[in-house]
Amino acid sequence: MSASVRNGQGFVAGSLIGTLGGLIGLGGAEFRLPVLVGVFRLGTLEAVILNKAMSLVVVAAALLFRGGTVAPDTLADHLDVVLNLLAGSLVGAWWAAGHAITLSRQWLNRIILVLLVALSLVMLSQAWAGVHEGSSPLFEAGPLRFVAGLVAGLGIGMVAALLGVAGGELLIPAIVLLYGLDIKLAGSLSLMVSLPTMIVGFARYRRADAFNVLREERPLMGWMTGGSILGAAIGGLLLGWVPTGWLMGLLGAVLLVSAIKTFQHAH
Repeated sequence: MSASVRNGQGFVAGSLIGTLGGLIGLGGAEFRLPVLVGVFRLGTLEAVILNKAMSLVVVAAALLFRGGTVAPDTLADHLDVVLNLLAGSLVGAWWAAGHAITLSRQWLNRIILVLLVALSLVMLSQAWAGVHEGSSPLFEAGPLRFVAGLVAGLGIGMVAALLGVAGGELLIPAIVLLYGLDIKLAGSLSLMVSLPTMIVGFARYRRADAFNVLREERPLMGWMTGGSILGAAIGGLLLGWVPTGWLMGLLGAVLLVSAIKTFQHAH
């Protein structure tokens, strides 16, 4: 396959994934990972690192795009939520990325398969039950809610580091349920948690030899990232045209099938 064809495929794949992700408020990194391994034949750790690099750019762009959606003052009023989750997610991302480097590829494939299947089931359950719109928080403000946020952040940070994703599909429900906030505000707050969490995981991956994939696959990364940002913008414009619950269920099923097919027999 020529470089131009491969780059073109990366742009198209990034655009499609970004559009679908934008329609449901996600970055689409969960779907990029099976594509990088199954279509572009990257090693698992290399695909995770490349996925994380692209996710960083896409999340930063999404944070800028959402600047006019939620007022900065509103975000500042809920900075305690961000700091609570970050206290766990930064530790989780650092720990998980460090261990991912030392794992055998076989075990890394198994762990990623389990995590992607779990994420697909989360998406399917959200499609079936709907996302709680925020009324009363699960716990009242105090030590118990802080510990719950810490534990949730720890787990989400580990998942984000191992898959190279932003973790919005976990962060948004966690913020809505734990703190009783509406889903639009939760979406912006989740991006504020995701960005530092991914930076910590990304910095940890610099120790790995697989980090060279960023240099070796720079053209593919550029084209796929550009497509992802374009797709996310298109998906945001089309928001409301497609029933979110139906689309969430469909994408959850697609992720389930693609994860099993890709990582069960990953090279």
